[in-house]
Amino acid sequence: MQSPEFTPSARFDDQPELGDIKINHNVVASIVRLATLQVAGVAGVGGGIVDGISELFAKRESDHRGVKVSEDTEDAYAIELRLIVNYGAEIGKTAYEVQVSVRKQVIAMTGKNVSKVDVIIEGVRLPGDLAPNQDKGDDLWPEAPSTD
Repeated sequence: MQSPEFTPSARFDDQPELGDIKINHNVVASIVRLATLQVAGVAGVGGGIVDGISELFAKRESDHRGVKVSEDTEDAYAIELRLIVNYGAEIGKTAYEVQVSVRKQVIAMTGKNVSKVDVIIEGVRLPGDLAPNQDKGDDLWPEAPSTD
């Protein structure tokens, strides 16, 4: 028999009489993107040609590009994300740090478990590619020696 002083602690999601709390997968995808971009060595999330084409047809918001969130049979999130890493970054280490960061942040913010975080490396961003609006016309050719 339980002692009267002991009361099991109630979690916020164990209160069915108050109603359900549901988190849209787009919200989870935003959490994933933000957690990913904070990891050193990550240049970007998504941006692959498949995402660009599917965005045109599905009219998805670009904020969720490169992140796929689903729930498995145990009601845990299964996450797939596509990365672009900076040139010189150790790919395996960066991908592992992304997995840890994403899992930790999603669990902390949603209270739901994360069963897996699959990371797909889509590309490597070269140092010259860091400025997206940079005019590369003159950078393609080396400086011609002056003959005057």
